[in-house]
Amino acid sequence: MASFDPKGISTAKLHGYLLSAVAPRPIAFASTMDADGKPNLSPFSFFNVFSANPPILIFSPARRVRDNTTKHTLENAKETKEVVINVVNYDIVQQMSLSSTEYEKGVNEFEKSGLTMLESELVKPFRVAESPIQFECKVNEIIALGTEGGAGNLIICEVVKFHIDDSVMDDNNVIIQEKLDLVARAGGSYYNRAKKGFFEIPKPLSTLGIGVDAMPSEVKNSMILTGNDLGMLGNIEVLPSKKEVEAFIDNVSERYPNIREMSHRQKHKIARNYLSYGDVNSAWKLLLS
Repeated sequence: MASFDPKGISTAKLHGYLLSAVAPRPIAFASTMDADGKPNLSPFSFFNVFSANPPILIFSPARRVRDNTTKHTLENAKETKEVVINVVNYDIVQQMSLSSTEYEKGVNEFEKSGLTMLESELVKPFRVAESPIQFECKVNEIIALGTEGGAGNLIICEVVKFHIDDSVMDDNNVIIQEKLDLVARAGGSYYNRAKKGFFEIPKPLSTLGIGVDAMPSEVKNSMILTGNDLGMLGNIEVLPSKKEVEAFIDNVSERYPNIREMSHRQKHKIARNYLSYGDVNSAWKLLLS
């Protein structure tokens, strides 16, 4: 058995071991707002429930290992003392992943990920309308666990109101876990779907994906593509050029002889098939043809 002294290995390596070993972890999809009223949305897997009376949730935005900077969520929580914690189910996991992209301060991750802002009732930050359970919270306390890269910051949140979608409850208002279909985080690119096990999602581009808001209207308003499909499509740095699209269409015209006459609906169905194999580039070339 290999043994390690935490002080004898790099923080990045230690971070990787911890995240792979303590898994799967629930995800706090945290919505905050800065002092100027600009919304922010980001997921955190250092998260759990710690008390029912009072109802307390705690999540921890850690200082970045690479440069010891702090995240906008932490800064907003300090400024406004409010947060909404949304749970993540499988239907929004790709959009959640896209929202974790490190966009500049002031960029609205709701728009980038294609998720809907829903007004809260007792706090200012928006809820994620697509999330099946949303907790409106007041921030009671923030505890810094260190000052170096990798150090956590415990945000202790008291739930002041919460909302549960009727579709995940039975006639007695009990949550049906199978219908909730929760997703949890593990190490590396791994996630865990509660009722089906582990799967992978490529990490968001460090160069920043275009986001759902930058997509052509017929794509982002598609009646065929799901939120998860849009999340995958948004994680691309730049759209294919017209030349690349034409070359792609020429290459697949034998397989799809009528591809140039296809409706958007038909193309979107085929694009979903490419996305099911993780081929985002081919999906985009088809969608742009």
